[in-house]
Amino acid sequence: MSTAPVTVVGIGADGWPGLAPGSRAALREAEVVIGGPRQLELLPEDCTGERVAWPSPLRPAVPGLLAAHAGRRVCVLASGDPMFFGIGRTLVDVLGDAAGLRVLPHPSSVSYACARLGWPLDDTEVVSLVGRPLSSLVAALHPGRRLLVLSAGAGTPAEVAALLAARGFGPSRLTLLEQLGGPRERRVEGPAEGWPHPPGDALNVLAVECRAADGTPRLPLTPGLPDESFEHDGQLTKRHVRAVTLATLAPAPGELLWDVGGGSGSIGVEWMRAHRSCRAVAVERDPVRAGRIARNAEALGVPALRVVTGAAPAALAGLPTPDAVFVGGGLTAPGLLEACWEALPAGGRLVANTVTLESEALLTGWYRRHGGELTRLAVARAVPVGGFTGWRQAMPVTQWSVTKPRGPVAEPVQPVDPVQGELQP
Repeated sequence: MSTAPVTVVGIGADGWPGLAPGSRAALREAEVVIGGPRQLELLPEDCTGERVAWPSPLRPAVPGLLAAHAGRRVCVLASGDPMFFGIGRTLVDVLGDAAGLRVLPHPSSVSYACARLGWPLDDTEVVSLVGRPLSSLVAALHPGRRLLVLSAGAGTPAEVAALLAARGFGPSRLTLLEQLGGPRERRVEGPAEGWPHPPGDALNVLAVECRAADGTPRLPLTPGLPDESFEHDGQLTKRHVRAVTLATLAPAPGELLWDVGGGSGSIGVEWMRAHRSCRAVAVERDPVRAGRIARNAEALGVPALRVVTGAAPAALAGLPTPDAVFVGGGLTAPGLLEACWEALPAGGRLVANTVTLESEALLTGWYRRHGGELTRLAVARAVPVGGFTGWRQAMPVTQWSVTKPRGPVAEPVQPVDPVQGELQP
């Protein structure tokens, strides 16, 4: 690995003329300049360093390229701001920290776009489709929101327009901004439904003013999406119980959930919708249901949800350490709860739901040993009863939730005698 600092220079569509003096000096002094072919072509002849184009795929090649040029003055070219959806993050990961990195940013395409549109940058959501599935956009679609979509190429605007129309956001107004900041900058507009423009320049940003068509279902960010939002065969944590379960699991940015006995994947999907950096692994032994989980994740905007097809606890081996575990099925499988408990780090949360007496007895035993909270959830809905209205009770759900202790384990909870009301030895 190079012992000399790696300098990362952000460059825009305006090329060399748009660079600050410090950035120009760094590129002239570099012995090696690494970048994309388009970026390398923007450099003048007096940048005499060896020019190396990134191979594809890029990320696996980074350690080898840096090692190959160890000890030399290396400059890496990046589009716009290298630390905003750019190569800067990858380089920090490879180098281990930012100490070996010198970053000279250029205004990002997002900054240019907000300047052209008059949109406040702090109130505009950015979604990158560079190397990411198109469905990643779905979770950001809410009436009245403004989005900037970083395109993967010339075909992205038409693909986004088709997705918006299919998801009930056809009236959304789109503004396509190409070659921002450069001499060939161009702007075209139109509605998502019937997007009228052919593919143009590959270097583009798409601005979206989200407008929903009449009757488009609302998909809020709060837990408890309508049950009909999910494809399922009945193996679904129902809406009200799901809302309580997600609140108990308490997702936070960057955390990883194991959704064990995934069913339709509703818990894992809603966990990931809580924040764009939340991650989830759904473990489901039925291949048909595993495929259904993947389709639900795609449809609801979290295609990065990982689906593992296999029976727990065996299928849990080798999975990354979770911050929280939800067990929605298979509680009585030998060793399942033990494996989940063992996998959790100190401070990790475990939540398990059941509707059967056998699994309830199992959870009661774990509650006695490890504490936490044991809760009975009951939901009733109003239904017609002849010419009147009455309540129909859904099956009650027993939920055990616990946080794995960080320090010494507390004294076990002892059973209570229902007659005497005293703790029993």
